[in-house]
Amino acid sequence: MRTMQPMKRSVFARPITWPWLLIALTLILGPIVASCASSAATATPTPTKTPRPVGVQATHTLPASPTAQPQPATATRVASATHTAPAPAAVSPTATRPLATPVPATATPRPPTQVPAAPTGMSSPDYGIHAFLWWRPEVADRDLGLIKDGGFNWVKQLFSWQDIEGAGKGQFDWSRTDRIVEQVAKYNLKLIVRVSQDPDRPFWAGNPPENAGHFADFLSAVATRYRGRIHAFQVWNEPNLAREWGFKRPDPAGYVRMMQQAYRAIKTADPNAIVVTAGMAPTGTDSEIAMPDIKFYELMYQAMGGSSNGYFDMLGVHGAGYAAPPELSPDEAAANKAKYGGERFFAFRHIEDVRAVMERYGDAAKRVVVLEFGWTTDPIHPEYAWHGANAGITEDLKAQYLVRAYRWAAEHWQPWIGLMVAIYMPDVNWTKNTEQYWWSVIGPGYPDLFLRPAYVHLCLYLNGLRGQKCKYDPGQ
Repeated sequence: MRTMQPMKRSVFARPITWPWLLIALTLILGPIVASCASSAATATPTPTKTPRPVGVQATHTLPASPTAQPQPATATRVASATHTAPAPAAVSPTATRPLATPVPATATPRPPTQVPAAPTGMSSPDYGIHAFLWWRPEVADRDLGLIKDGGFNWVKQLFSWQDIEGAGKGQFDWSRTDRIVEQVAKYNLKLIVRVSQDPDRPFWAGNPPENAGHFADFLSAVATRYRGRIHAFQVWNEPNLAREWGFKRPDPAGYVRMMQQAYRAIKTADPNAIVVTAGMAPTGTDSEIAMPDIKFYELMYQAMGGSSNGYFDMLGVHGAGYAAPPELSPDEAAANKAKYGGERFFAFRHIEDVRAVMERYGDAAKRVVVLEFGWTTDPIHPEYAWHGANAGITEDLKAQYLVRAYRWAAEHWQPWIGLMVAIYMPDVNWTKNTEQYWWSVIGPGYPDLFLRPAYVHLCLYLNGLRGQKCKYDPGQ
């Protein structure tokens, strides 16, 4: 059965709590209509939540799967898709709200006059993947080895503010972060950390933007302790969603003020660290609970007076592919609602729309960092299956799309594209009933290793760029 959704949330969004869902229903007037098709074009997962083992769970947990089948307990294998997905046709997402027309700039946009400078240690494009290194050192070590063998240069990890300074102002627990930084260095990988607050847990520091001063102090402590070892900082996550912004109306100007304090704190402690904005949630909803990503970026530039100097080094974006191949233009995604969803942000190349905002404000000298991108093969969860299995996305096709996304960036987005972070090396506790399971490039498990085509294809491609062989090449 399908239900008409009241809003389109982030491609990587966590479930909205019930009070906010009721607000969404009131504001957007989305009726609930039953039918017998797959679910509407709505939310897909967050790959960036810190997994918590039994006994240290946050306020909600990942459910166990009643249908997950055990995988072989010994051999390393490449897992192909176990389902035959239908051709990507007759997908009928629900009616969507159009992207808001960008508001006129208060600061006069300037034409681009420069090409992006090449920062030390980051190529165009550069290659990274999101991992979950927090809880189990032995899993982190295994996964970092796979990341290195796969040809990646960077690894992304969430540093949740509450997990480090949760006991009170200045009371830091560095035990896990020390170990993660050391393990990443052991594999000669570069580290980008997403530093943000978990909105699901009450916190002594309060909510943004009122906690911006405390947050800057925290970033100063992190950057000082790991000077030269954390190579880039992502400041916050998806502030264009109310649930990431203290459950208040998204506030680009407030986020800009936070960025300015964060930038100063990080750069004072480690001038060589790269400061990246949060990636915004791709959404067309404009209400108390969300703001379209393009509108948010526009208002950010206006709040900065048209110049990002002193606020960030690179602009972060999120770029899920939904049902579209990576080469598909946003125009085509918007024009073909039945097949692709009917909005520009339902295309990986929506990243080009964000880049156009930078250029309108004369910020072409700075690069874009893709903080999250990928495709899902989900056949279980209706809200994701419409652009997963029901759109014909198999494990083999997902593998091809990930490689083709990197190739598109290399051929069309130089020199302005920087790091691109694929999702992801999974939490080993995920099951088939966990929607994040279907985005991952390997199957969850330890000590057993369950490779998927996505990892193997990326390993072949990235090692091939260096004239090297992938140790997991099935043809060897």
